[in-house]
Amino acid sequence: MSLTCQKEHFALDPGVHYLNGAAYSPALRHSVEKGIAGLLLKAETPFAIRPQDHFETADRVRALFSALIDAADPERIALIPAVSYGLAVVAQNLHRWPGLSTKRHIVLTGEEFPNNVYAFERVCAAHGLSVKTVERPEEPGRRGARWNERLLDAITPETALVIAAQVHWIYGTVFDLEAIGRRCRECGAMLAVDATQSAGAMPVSIRSVQPDALICAAYKWLLGPYGTGAAYFGPFFDDGVPVEEGWMNRMESDRFAQLIRYVRAYRPKAQRYNAGEFSQFGQLPMWETALEQLLQWQPAAIQAYCSLLSQTAIPIWEAMGCRLEAPEYRAGHLFGLQLPGHFDTAALLQRLAEQRIYVSLRGGALRVSPNVYNHPADLERLIEEMRKP
Repeated sequence: MSLTCQKEHFALDPGVHYLNGAAYSPALRHSVEKGIAGLLLKAETPFAIRPQDHFETADRVRALFSALIDAADPERIALIPAVSYGLAVVAQNLHRWPGLSTKRHIVLTGEEFPNNVYAFERVCAAHGLSVKTVERPEEPGRRGARWNERLLDAITPETALVIAAQVHWIYGTVFDLEAIGRRCRECGAMLAVDATQSAGAMPVSIRSVQPDALICAAYKWLLGPYGTGAAYFGPFFDDGVPVEEGWMNRMESDRFAQLIRYVRAYRPKAQRYNAGEFSQFGQLPMWETALEQLLQWQPAAIQAYCSLLSQTAIPIWEAMGCRLEAPEYRAGHLFGLQLPGHFDTAALLQRLAEQRIYVSLRGGALRVSPNVYNHPADLERLIEEMRKP
């Protein structure tokens, strides 16, 4: 399907030019209604909460997220509060990886989000692993292609783990996850994907990539509330060690009258990795509604709409001297403008905020990240302010 601007569906001030979905998404109006209803359920009628209410909405969210990332089995989806939680599960289980004693390093891309760096410092020290960072090439024109090539070259039989994103969080560079997945399998390396800056805004396929883990926060392109997220964990993790021992993650935990029978067996597959209190009576109904809407719109159509939005703007930015990723390696919904030296970045950001135009400064780039609530006029206003001396 093709999309037009969907701003009327969002609880977003119509007077702002919000081009910062890579930081936080606004919520859908219907999601807000569901969230308020969930909060009132707990606040006003806690006696109406049934045992099954702790599980049923979560099961629907798992199924929706599973469909969105093209995963066959919703039981492989764990509900988590943050990407750092999902990465902690990966770090907690790295010691179990086959052939770890022959491995020498893990692989990260340069200028990676801090979570993806901090999560593995302790486990690398414990197992004598070093971090191999694949820095962003500087040569113009082929940066995305060369970055992908360098990343594949860095994965060897001595690689224990690769942490990869589908889209770089600053520059919008697209990484070929299918090729990375194949290389990891050839070399016996674990692959953990951080899909936070792609899932919901572009197609993501577990069947095609075959990662060992895929982790995603909900509050960006998945249009969910802050403090929610999901992670896919493949067969390697089926008998793994969870970060915490939550009671709801055990078999028969929905039988409240029998909880003191202390069942040791976990629920199947990834269910041992659910965070405590994952039921979230206000937040999960909000995210359920958002996931339903994203599946109706379809990520491929969202990506096409976002790419079309910037079609006119990008040549103008390039004429200004801004550097962007090459089009074949640039996401439509997220791209970093590396500004020429004459720009006063601090003054520009202040002026943009005064005009209610919202983007982000991340690393060395002005990050622009539109979504289906944006109209071409939003980018026109950004360009207008950037043109001012």
